[in-house]
Amino acid sequence: MKQMPLYEQIYREILKQIEDGTYRIGDRLPSEKELSDHYHVSRITSKKAVELLADAGLVVRMPGKGTFVSETAGISEGLAEREEESPEKQMPIIGVILDGFGPDFGCRLLGSIEAECQRQGLAMLLRCSYGKVEEETKAIGQMRRLGAEGLLIMCVHDENYNASILKMVVEHFPVVTLDRQMKGIPVSFVGTDNEEASKKLASYLIEKGCEKICFVKPYAAETPTIQERMAGFRAAHSEHGIVADESLWITDLKATLPMYYGERQLESDMEKVMEFIGKHPEIEAYFAVEYSLARIIYSCLKRLNLHKKCPVVCFDGTDNIMKEVMFTHVKQDEEQIGKIGVQMLADAIRGKVSPCTVQVPYRIVEAAPFENQDDERDQR
Repeated sequence: MKQMPLYEQIYREILKQIEDGTYRIGDRLPSEKELSDHYHVSRITSKKAVELLADAGLVVRMPGKGTFVSETAGISEGLAEREEESPEKQMPIIGVILDGFGPDFGCRLLGSIEAECQRQGLAMLLRCSYGKVEEETKAIGQMRRLGAEGLLIMCVHDENYNASILKMVVEHFPVVTLDRQMKGIPVSFVGTDNEEASKKLASYLIEKGCEKICFVKPYAAETPTIQERMAGFRAAHSEHGIVADESLWITDLKATLPMYYGERQLESDMEKVMEFIGKHPEIEAYFAVEYSLARIIYSCLKRLNLHKKCPVVCFDGTDNIMKEVMFTHVKQDEEQIGKIGVQMLADAIRGKVSPCTVQVPYRIVEAAPFENQDDERDQR
């Protein structure tokens, strides 16, 4: 059996000392030099052990002052006390980290994950990253410290992959990514074939006679998901012998990104969109990479009294009680994504599978004609 690295042995011993009360919240830990002298290891080794503690949210490092046990370290103490009393203490725990969730995408996914966890006999911890890499990193550390045996993660949109996720992959810690694939990384993924779905949705517009189509995406790094949807959009144009004119694209909207949420940003984006629409009367339709962007575009078109002239399509949509559809959209099977994701993670925890990719079927849901939907839309 492979011997545990020295830095991890030190990390585990300090963790145990935090849990048994040797070190309490606010206590200062020995310095890296003191640790290296005590354990007879190099400074590099002691530094790596402290970095693991910091990544897990157990300690706070204050330059010039030292390393102190953080307030979040108290969570593990409370958990340990509850486990002594709980008959379910042997139930395996998994962590679920979502970017966020709402009625357009995420709520059904989360419900499916929770239901499958019950069927699999798994306890579930939930955190949201709200589009912030630092929150995602903090959640990973806390969940691992709380005993999660595997993680389901909807990765944050960012130009670079989160180092904490890459570290888990290297360590062969069970991870399954949902909806957003980490291209080129040997980590399991379950989600939609975004490129194919995007091509099909763009072809829907083209076959309806629309050739001047505005592609709409958020102001963000071109993540794999967005790249795939862009590629599908271009492929549809190519197959129909049409040039995808990028001068007609809107690529700098911020209001739908968690770090920019707010009425001021929304109004700024809407002013920008209305100005763009005014400059490009030749646009015949709008293709949004997500539902919330489609709502912004539609609202702007309505203010300009163009909402009946220009169709809007998107990925995802909401289901209301009357089953009325606001936009023609790609409907991803959130229930299957969640269910399969939990099953894949459970198998990975049991050592049954290697990293793999599962693409779940989707469908195009067509909106009713504009004249029949207008009154319903006005009420929203």
